Amino acid sequence: MPYLRQFLISVLFLGSFGECWNKHTTRERRWTGAVETQKHGTSLAKKPPDVTKSRRLKTEQLLKVDDHDFTMRPAFGGPAIPVGVDVQVESLDSISEVDMDFTMTLYLRHYWKDERLSFASTTNKSMTFDGRLVKKIWVPDVFFVHSKRSFIHDTTTENIMLRVFPDGHVLYSLRVTVTAACNMDFSRFPLDSQTCTLELESYAYTDEDLMLYWKSGDESLSIDDKISLSQFLIQKFHTTSRLAFYSSTGWYNRLYINFTLHRHIFFFLLQTYFPATLMVMLSWVSFWIDRRAVPARVSLGITTVLTMSTIITGVNASMPRVSYIKAVDIYLWVSFVFVFLSVLEYAAVNYLTTVQERRERKLRDRAVREQSLPCTCSMSHTRTMMLDGSYSEADTNSLAGYTEAPMVPEDVVPEKQEHMVVHLSMSSESTITKKKGIRALRIMQNTHAIDKYSRMIFPGAYIIFNIIYWSVYC
Repeated sequence: MPYLRQFLISVLFLGSFGECWNKHTTRERRWTGAVETQKHGTSLAKKPPDVTKSRRLKTEQLLKVDDHDFTMRPAFGGPAIPVGVDVQVESLDSISEVDMDFTMTLYLRHYWKDERLSFASTTNKSMTFDGRLVKKIWVPDVFFVHSKRSFIHDTTTENIMLRVFPDGHVLYSLRVTVTAACNMDFSRFPLDSQTCTLELESYAYTDEDLMLYWKSGDESLSIDDKISLSQFLIQKFHTTSRLAFYSSTGWYNRLYINFTLHRHIFFFLLQTYFPATLMVMLSWVSFWIDRRAVPARVSLGITTVLTMSTIITGVNASMPRVSYIKAVDIYLWVSFVFVFLSVLEYAAVNYLTTVQERRERKLRDRAVREQSLPCTCSMSHTRTMMLDGSYSEADTNSLAGYTEAPMVPEDVVPEKQEHMVVHLSMSSESTITKKKGIRALRIMQNTHAIDKYSRMIFPGAYIIFNIIYWSVYC
């Protein structure tokens, strides 16, 4: 009996355990089936996932990069592919007159359609990539004509952006700094305006393969309002386009970014024009200094000449060696001529002063000798002069126009037998001729008159020159 009871208890326990196991198994199957139904069901209430955001597909597989040959342009063998371009100028860094170039930083954007990059997307959202995908697909080969240096910024990574739309439209943008040549005309420097041009063109594809154009016309070029330069005022930015021909390769579409720069004159007024004008005015101070103060007038003239030479050298050192005359050269060299003429004016005054003093010394010596001779002045236009052997032949020849008086008897002047008394009479005609010569040489003899006239002529001529100069170049 005890064994039978234990057997029945064991049977009941196993039966209850089996029933519990079957119920647990059924619940697991029901839960698993519900999950699978939720995963693989096609309910209309739930939005299907976007394949463009799926992590299971690689970019190359989604864009089918490996299925196409991207070394060929889109629609190869067909019509030219249109490529739109727009530019946003970030900064105009520098303008160099010596090298005749400019440096500009800009955002260059290209727009085209490549059906090989189209992909399926129910949301019609684009995909954005960095520069790593650019090396695997076709992009336009636009370059800068007449550029000297250019580079794509790479901090912290390459500043390249590629955006692909489901229908195959592509936006390719990059940030680049370029230094390009600018043909400048300095004939009106520093009162000039310069027009520089940045040119874009396809390097390999002619107009039969690639049509380069401004995407939105004049609105394709945008400029930051904060752009400014120290020496120039940016007046105008505008775009143009035309065809460029190369004899060996053919016709190419070329885009132009034109901008006009007007130079600020205030810097050159302070550094060039005002110092030159002050040096010219300083050279006029010598006209009020006594002509006998040789060290003062000579040192003043030499100082102004050397200062003008320094100003001219400093201006030309910062300019290219052009073969034509600039506006600033005209002003500086005319100012230099005025300064140099003031030095020559004193040289003439000093020379004429020396000649006049020498002539006056001779006249004084002759007057002293004449006072030692007896003279009879019985007539209004006659003079009597006694000559001795000390006078030269030239002195006696200068007595032309005089009449000889009767000889004085020897008994009248017994103590001076060696002297000869001559009575001279000056004709009225010789007197008039002599007065005309004196009147003509009065200015040359009076050195004070030369300085007096220079005080008026030099400033007047320089003022007239300034009026003509500024009216022509401003």
